Amino acid sequence: YFPLILPPPPKKECKYIIISCIFSCLQHKYHQKSAPWRNNFDHYAIIKFPLTTKYAMKKTEDNNTLVFIVDIKANKHQIKQAVKKLYDIDVAKVNSLIQPDGEKKAYV
Repeated sequence: YFPLILPPPPKKECKYIIISCIFSCLQHKYHQKSAPWRNNFDHYAIIKFPLTTKYAMKKTEDNNTLVFIVDIKANKHQIKQAVKKLYDIDVAKVNSLIQPDGEKKAYV
């Protein structure tokens, strides 16, 4: 009354791969995207706006330091390049911090 376990049937598929078939399958007949990829994270997207609070203005006058609100994903190298490109000034160093409200502030 126990069912008889049969071995699986032999496979009848090809064991070798035709390389020309693989390459022809990988090539698309038309473009997969409507437009080419473009980097939207440019200098204008990195620096949102300069900060004009009383503390920031005092920092500008006393320490010769500009204060910007920047994108949260921007690093110090990107901030430095963006300030150099937009304001035509040489940047000595960049200090950045993430505020409790979720914005990133950069002292340049």
